[in-house]
Amino acid sequence: MSDIELFDYFRSSAAFRVRIALNLKGVPYTAIPTSLLVGEQRTDAYLAMNPQGFVPALAVGDDVLTQSLAIIDWLDREYAGQGARLIPEDPLPRARALALALTIACDIHPLNNLRVLKYLQNTLGLREDIRNNWYRHWVREGLVALEAATVDSPGPFLGGEAPNIADVCLVPQLANARRFDVDLTDFPTLVAADAAAMALDAFAVAAPERVKPAD
Repeated sequence: MSDIELFDYFRSSAAFRVRIALNLKGVPYTAIPTSLLVGEQRTDAYLAMNPQGFVPALAVGDDVLTQSLAIIDWLDREYAGQGARLIPEDPLPRARALALALTIACDIHPLNNLRVLKYLQNTLGLREDIRNNWYRHWVREGLVALEAATVDSPGPFLGGEAPNIADVCLVPQLANARRFDVDLTDFPTLVAADAAAMALDAFAVAAPERVKPAD
């Protein structure tokens, strides 16, 4: 058993990010499946640990870390001499990597996560096809900007020769885009970086289909 526990939902892109980061850093952990569909993230016990009621949460001894990018930053600093460097140390490359990661984590993902989609459909009464068009619109708008910002990247990853936090955020976002049939034809740089990342075990074994609990 590991001293680190990841409260995880297999299809959460934020949790997917943290699974990738844990793998890239080579940090063992115990996954605690937390079903968003059942509402396990809204139980009193979970809210006492993470008042936002989101996944992921990372329990490290008596401490609980929340928010995927904050968890990734902690992992990168706590295990600085271990595994891949996820956030560059030098100020300019660091700012560039974080800008790409935040474009996904702050500008694309929040508009189309599960709680927003459920609100659009269940509370506002939007038909499923209209709700999905909402999703595709905001994902595409964000990816257009991200492609433009990375088109001159040397590759094969957004992070250059090795994946960094930008790639850790990109892969789950493109996985979600494919689930909702977003046309990725106009984003060759992003698709190529995604393919390069998914060729690595650290990314591949973190994929939702690889960690989905048995029915």
